[in-house]
Amino acid sequence: MRRRTFLAAAASTACAAGLPATPASALASPRTGLVLNLPRPTGRYPVGTTMLHLTDSSRPDPWNAATTRELMTTIYYPALHTHGHARVPHLTPTAAAIFTGLDAGLLHPELPSSGVDWAATRTHAYADAPALPVRRPVLLYSPGGADPRTIGTSLAEDLASHGYVVVTIDHPGETSEVDFPGRPPRVIEITPDVQTDPVLNRTMMTTRFADIHFVLDELHRLPGHPLHRTLDLRRVGTYGHSAGGATAAQSMHADPRIRAAANLEGYLDLADGELYPIAQQGTRRPLLLAGTDGYTNPRFDRTWSAVQSHGGPVRRTQLSNANHWAFTDYAAFAPQLVAAGLMTPAERTQLVGDNPHTLTAVRTLLRRFFAHALAP
Repeated sequence: MRRRTFLAAAASTACAAGLPATPASALASPRTGLVLNLPRPTGRYPVGTTMLHLTDSSRPDPWNAATTRELMTTIYYPALHTHGHARVPHLTPTAAAIFTGLDAGLLHPELPSSGVDWAATRTHAYADAPALPVRRPVLLYSPGGADPRTIGTSLAEDLASHGYVVVTIDHPGETSEVDFPGRPPRVIEITPDVQTDPVLNRTMMTTRFADIHFVLDELHRLPGHPLHRTLDLRRVGTYGHSAGGATAAQSMHADPRIRAAANLEGYLDLADGELYPIAQQGTRRPLLLAGTDGYTNPRFDRTWSAVQSHGGPVRRTQLSNANHWAFTDYAAFAPQLVAAGLMTPAERTQLVGDNPHTLTAVRTLLRRFFAHALAP
């Protein structure tokens, strides 16, 4: 995540803290603005989805020590059928109200601060549709710093339509907004110091690693859940974007239950320059390092070259005419915003690049990588 993004987030902490009180009034008003569309999944299976609210009673929350660590996750899976089940929104009304004033135009200056109805976008996943009763490989997704898990929906749906169970994870405290059921949402709490302060940065990343480990533990504790017969927990992979890419790679290194990882443009070191153990020691499990030609810098070369220097099944690739958020739903939204006059071509290039085929390329890249890495 760019430094200016964290600076903007910190500058807005006071006003953002008041945003959770706004959803009721937002819901009472008629919806107006551009309705954005997500691309359809390309696989053979319809997609079902459900959410899990998880509590780790063994850990205090690092950003709010008075509470235990709680997570929100969304699970996308191949469905048996979708009859009688409704398509779910991309953002809940509560999350959309916060997104409108925080993510759009502030955390992401390229996005318009008005003119879009962020609550109106529908996914291609159906709430609580019955799962296909065949065990499928499991993928855990970690988003970039400050980004919500929802901004990785398109890729998660596409993977699920090709037979994967995908679990997307928020990291509360550093996520822009997390909508917990039955209570006010939690808004970003980290400060810009997390980018440069070695202690805060280490706290952020070790918390993320623990979140991934905990979610995987919880998936092993699902007997009796409708999805239990769908999870093949002998074939688990991780993927993530930016800080989430680093989370995915190092989580694989630390947890032997994870067989493969895809790092989508995440540095493999801490703020003080210390390499993560996976970069120091290498890996014997498949690792994908995927970047863009619009977001290159010496830090990538140093940290990615470090893990490559040990040999092993490490693949490095670069997307052309692309930029950092090309790995997220913004790759689908940006062209629609440009066409509507709500984003300039230069802003689109700054956010996702200007390659119209990037979204398809990312979907194909991930599918092929995990098909090989998690083959039975």
